[in-house]
Amino acid sequence: QVQLVESGGGLVQAGGSVRLSCAASGRAFGNYAVGWFRQSPGKEREFVAVVTWDGGNTYYADSVKGRFTISRDNAKNTGYLKMNNLIPEDTAVYYCAAGRWSYYYKVDNQYAYWGQGTQVTVSS
Repeated sequence: QVQLVESGGGLVQAGGSVRLSCAASGRAFGNYAVGWFRQSPGKEREFVAVVTWDGGNTYYADSVKGRFTISRDNAKNTGYLKMNNLIPEDTAVYYCAAGRWSYYYKVDNQYAYWGQGTQVTVSS
């Protein structure tokens, strides 16, 4: 099994930047795509970004495209989400997830493993 732990969240001013990290256990991390999702109170969980197992391809939600960058370092068993030019609408709990690559990468049930989430709050 794979265990994922997010870190790096906190309070940030609008227009600022943060980088989230997703530390994974196990040697199979490099076999999985890594995705990021977020959820605000009273709202559905939404897809944010995904990177393929070798880091060769990335895909983003339209709402974050051009502002967020997803990456991974398989040697460190760690995924990252760099978030720039933050806006209050980005406020949410951010989750990293891992799973076999799927064409349906925007759907949360395509990911077998999930972290506990880290809160990001963007103040205006």
